[in-house]
Amino acid sequence: MTSRLSLLLMLFALITMGTAFLVQADGELLGFAVVSEVPKDKARVSAKISLNDAVSDMKLLASETILNNLIWNKLEICHAMKLEGFKVAEGFQIVTVHMIDASMLPMSLQSFAGDCLIKKAIEIAPLVD
Repeated sequence: MTSRLSLLLMLFALITMGTAFLVQADGELLGFAVVSEVPKDKARVSAKISLNDAVSDMKLLASETILNNLIWNKLEICHAMKLEGFKVAEGFQIVTVHMIDASMLPMSLQSFAGDCLIKKAIEIAPLVD
């Protein structure tokens, strides 16, 4: 009888912890972003961000974990990303980031990404040589 009670208590604890994790995940937002300026400070990157199909200019705020990512260190203007995180007063706090192809962006950002890539090819790329 005691083992059944302890088993039920453990099951209840697992269910409660799972619910707590779900509540934390509910606050996270899924967004898409395109880097809009040449990043000078990798901790605060200017970008056009689409959250719930609303596009706005924001700063991407990278945590220490994101800053240590090798891909993040190679970040350039016009790079497209799929983000999860939180909207804060200073910008968008990134929890996870995935680099994606511009064709995978929502339609609201695809025209900006295309214009950005053309501008990069014409104005910025020749200066690198």
